[in-house]
Amino acid sequence: MTARRILVVGEALIDIVRRADGRIEEIPGGSPANVAITLGRLGRSPRLLTALGADGHGGVLRDWLAESGVDVAHAEIPRTATATAELDGTGAATYVFDIAWSLSGATTEDADVIHVGSIAGLLEPGADEVLRIVEAGRPGALVTYDPNIRPALVSDGADTRRRVESLVAQADVVKASDEDLHWLYPGFDPRDAARAWQASGPAVVIVTEGAKGAFAVADCGELEVPGRRVSVVDTVGAGDTFMGALIDGLISAGWVDGTARDALRAADSAQLASILDWAARAAAVTVSRPGADPPRRGEVA
Repeated sequence: MTARRILVVGEALIDIVRRADGRIEEIPGGSPANVAITLGRLGRSPRLLTALGADGHGGVLRDWLAESGVDVAHAEIPRTATATAELDGTGAATYVFDIAWSLSGATTEDADVIHVGSIAGLLEPGADEVLRIVEAGRPGALVTYDPNIRPALVSDGADTRRRVESLVAQADVVKASDEDLHWLYPGFDPRDAARAWQASGPAVVIVTEGAKGAFAVADCGELEVPGRRVSVVDTVGAGDTFMGALIDGLISAGWVDGTARDALRAADSAQLASILDWAARAAAVTVSRPGADPPRRGEVA
């Protein structure tokens, strides 16, 4: 069964990348936008609900999304967001953001799959609207969530945890990085945090651990998928590619809308491991080349 309507909700922005060798590049990005691009390149024709300015950066993002088969619905904001990424010698990125997030004036439609994540679920005034979209769409849609915490944008740990946990409880599948969980729950084992999240509502909680791979907590038990050996150019967009390919894998397995909720919860470890391996292979392509450049289906080995 193929999803007819995939809605990704969240920010699209320009990554201003300052590389370790001194080069500066402007690259289209934003975590939810990268997830949408991944789905588009995998042939899923998603719609991205976002916020864009009527400026040059907004035009670049519209063209970039369209080239990968992503339909765009957006709220108008004064200027398109940017994120300055500083890359160290290993390719790891840290970010400084210039972003205003609002969905005021945007319209939404019913969807079979809804994905939300990152800044969009945490930054006011748009964060409350994101939660409302999830709550309204959940009866008919499978919901996926990636908190993708950006510490430079959040200062109130308690409020951030509250917002994240509200979205976790509404989601069917959650993907987070071990860094996200260390930030949200300092001193706690990420596995314990993932178990608590899974017990709060989601069918599956997946935690990525960089080159080590990923593990998942589900009703069928806990499972691990090793990382893929690859020469890393940089890590920009790797987690988003994993998320997009994960959604693609759920769709390929037939877990498409709200009616699939019980079947997803009954999934066995072999089914889940196959989807996680697919997501890891897609992410390995992204880290092997510069910027957030997710693969097309034929590029995933």
